[in-house]
Amino acid sequence: MESTQLAARAADLSDPRAGLRAVASLRTLADTLELRQVESALRSGLSWQQIADALGVTRQAVHKKYAKRIDPTISIPRRSS
Repeated sequence: MESTQLAARAADLSDPRAGLRAVASLRTLADTLELRQVESALRSGLSWQQIADALGVTRQAVHKKYAKRIDPTISIPRRSS
């Protein structure tokens, strides 16, 4: 199902079961897209801090969530003090 259709189904309150399934699908899609964007940002040279700022979270939060999930071929520069 297309993401716009999922969003419409998630917003439709007439069938809660279908709405909840759509919300769960959107959450999975958003998580996948966020991981891909984090990987793209790292490949582009952004730091964990810059990624965190863009996502509105702390550097520690984004690092904890993604450090072990990103493509291992991505070269990540060490943080400089």
